[in-house]
Amino acid sequence: MNKYKTRYSLSNWELVSVNPNDKNWDWKDLFCFWGNNIQSLIAFSLIASLYLVYELNTFVVLFGTLLGSVFVYFFASLIGKPSQKYGLPFPVILRSSLGVTAAKYFALFRGLVGLFMFGIQTYFLSKLFSYLIRISIFSFDSTLLEQEFFLVFLLGLNAIDWVAFILTMVLQILLFSKSHKFNRTVIRFSAITVYLGMLLFFLIILLYDVKLVSIAFVDIFSLTNVYDKNNIAPLITVAGTIIAYFSVVIVNYGDFTRYVKNENELKKGNLSLILNLLIFSFFAVFIAIGADIFLNKNLENMERILTNPTDIIGKINNIQITVIVLFFTIIASASTNLIANYIPTQNSLLNFLPTKLNLKSTALVIAVLSFLIGIFWLPLLSQIGILAFVDTFASFFGPLFGIMVVDYYLIKKSDLKNKDIFLLDKNSLYYYSKGWHIKALYSLVLGFIFAASTIWNESLMIFKSYSWMIGAISSSLIYYLLANK
Repeated sequence: MNKYKTRYSLSNWELVSVNPNDKNWDWKDLFCFWGNNIQSLIAFSLIASLYLVYELNTFVVLFGTLLGSVFVYFFASLIGKPSQKYGLPFPVILRSSLGVTAAKYFALFRGLVGLFMFGIQTYFLSKLFSYLIRISIFSFDSTLLEQEFFLVFLLGLNAIDWVAFILTMVLQILLFSKSHKFNRTVIRFSAITVYLGMLLFFLIILLYDVKLVSIAFVDIFSLTNVYDKNNIAPLITVAGTIIAYFSVVIVNYGDFTRYVKNENELKKGNLSLILNLLIFSFFAVFIAIGADIFLNKNLENMERILTNPTDIIGKINNIQITVIVLFFTIIASASTNLIANYIPTQNSLLNFLPTKLNLKSTALVIAVLSFLIGIFWLPLLSQIGILAFVDTFASFFGPLFGIMVVDYYLIKKSDLKNKDIFLLDKNSLYYYSKGWHIKALYSLVLGFIFAASTIWNESLMIFKSYSWMIGAISSSLIYYLLANK
């Protein structure tokens, strides 16, 4: 009995191949997946800034964005296909490349980054809830917020902040830990709702002054000097920025493509990434320009175009609009937290302790640890430069991607043995050297050094946006040369 448990100690109902009946995602689900990844405050500010703040030709930004999205499409197709074919998540596919034991630890790096960012994102998401609570209290009695009870702080949070943070954590854990079917519903609902919200604000801003807003929007698109050779470097920079933005979700994209019906739906779904970027960019730029026109007519001394939605709403100073925007922002932020942080952490933990954890127990682990990260973010973690260490862990993502792609397509010729991938047995194809594939690990470490050097070496920091690609390319080349001998 013990021997049986040892041989099959890598199995878990959430890790094994997806039931064919559950492989029902189509391109529309992947459209919503990519939509969720783009629909964030960070993406809004990033895209609007590229078009409006930096002194770049708008067509250079557009072409750079499209170029970056084409690369992301290519990378996503490569890493998503094995999981779609075999119905296995990222940590399990990783076993075939690194070995069944090594994959437990290196997949955990993705989980640790996701766990840490889940705690931070929950902290900032709770701020949105706290704004709603404050607005509700202020609307009921404007003097209540001046009471001494609301002016007492613990770890940088007052009573309202604590209620909002606990509420945010509990709601997310309850929703996200149900099942992949429910998560699919969350992803669909969020993407559609947020786009409807952006459409609503687009119409509000357009109707405020149709002629003036339209002219201002058209004016930013200029073909002047678009073919100047000096635009090559900015174009590459924009493309690199887009790739860097999506790099976090690319490596574990298989956590989602395992549910896709077939390869054709996967291809069409990945192409929807480009469509999402175009739609979101249009709305983001139009809303930022229209809001600037509105604010300049109502406020004095506007020194710059605001590209952060919360800054824009703060300047408008309208409670009804603020509540509506907070509602859409909460939905967008929560779904992004689900895709980019919660699910990768969940699968990494399940893969690390497959016989001891399930969806509910994993949710409890994530809740407790991310709760501690969230409450200590403001008074401690944000002060000690912890994000540099998180970025260092993330430097493994590019090398992991490179090794997995080369191993699957060039070394194993797109063929995996589903049974062996769950066996901790010396006769298993993926047992290698006691569960560790030395050639892959050697390539991984070298790729990591190249990628991490852009974070810690001051003279190489200009290449930080390309660290993911640097790690992926270097590790894949090294691994191919070693494994092909």
